Amino acid sequence: MYAFHATIPGPFEGALTRVTDALKEEGFGVLTEIDVQATLKEKMGVEMRPYRILGACNPPLAHRLLSTDPDIGLLLPCNVVVREEEDGNVVVGFLDPVPLLRLAENETVDQVAQDARDRLMRVRDALSS
Repeated sequence: MYAFHATIPGPFEGALTRVTDALKEEGFGVLTEIDVQATLKEKMGVEMRPYRILGACNPPLAHRLLSTDPDIGLLLPCNVVVREEEDGNVVVGFLDPVPLLRLAENETVDQVAQDARDRLMRVRDALSS
């Protein structure tokens, strides 16, 4: 599987704040935030529920990866999707870094990927509790 999820109550903006706060607790900052809802509305006139893609980064983990393989940036950052469901609940999806970073075929990268996965799973668990 390439992802794991948590479902939390809305409203969306409050849930988004909870997600970014929980990421911070595990050492992740949000480098990028893509508002898919606004982009599709602007570019195509499409209406959809709130949907954001967060590019989360843990600087010490990123530094270890980049020091091992400078091209690993092609596989970064850790993406987190925050999307509102029809019932008002918010689903948070986390890209599992382990299968993605296995592409590097490097033991050190595998270890860092596992550390990142563990941290992201703690974020998921904190949101679920």
